[in-house]
Amino acid sequence: MFWGLERYTLMKAHLYQTKTDIGLLLFRLAFGIGMMVHGLQKLSKFGALSESFPDPLGIGSVASLSLAVFAEVFCSLLLVIGFLTPLALIPLIITMVVALFVIHGADPWSKKELAFTYLAVYSGLLFSGPGKLSLDYRLFGASAPTD
Repeated sequence: MFWGLERYTLMKAHLYQTKTDIGLLLFRLAFGIGMMVHGLQKLSKFGALSESFPDPLGIGSVASLSLAVFAEVFCSLLLVIGFLTPLALIPLIITMVVALFVIHGADPWSKKELAFTYLAVYSGLLFSGPGKLSLDYRLFGASAPTD
């Protein structure tokens, strides 16, 4: 009887972990692809945007736009595939902090809400890691820097 209970407990724990990994994958896909689309729009209009893009860090419009495109396209791609996830999330988090508190700081909540949502999800993923359905787990296993 005890063996059956132990086996049930292990199966239940495995199922719970699988659900968690699927949930983390869905977060990475939804928020990674969503931000990547946003960044690709900036990239496609780079020439026109580079003259008027906000410069909240005082490094110039072109450099600010380049950093935003790097985070929103390249880092989002890394997030989607779950490769070097913590390193990919840091530029995305910084971008959302700047968008939320600097670019939209004086705007109503309706303008800040999307940046806040992305920031919350990215921060959660930074602490949780990408899960087992990621390249980080495949390449680094349990010793992945995200566990």
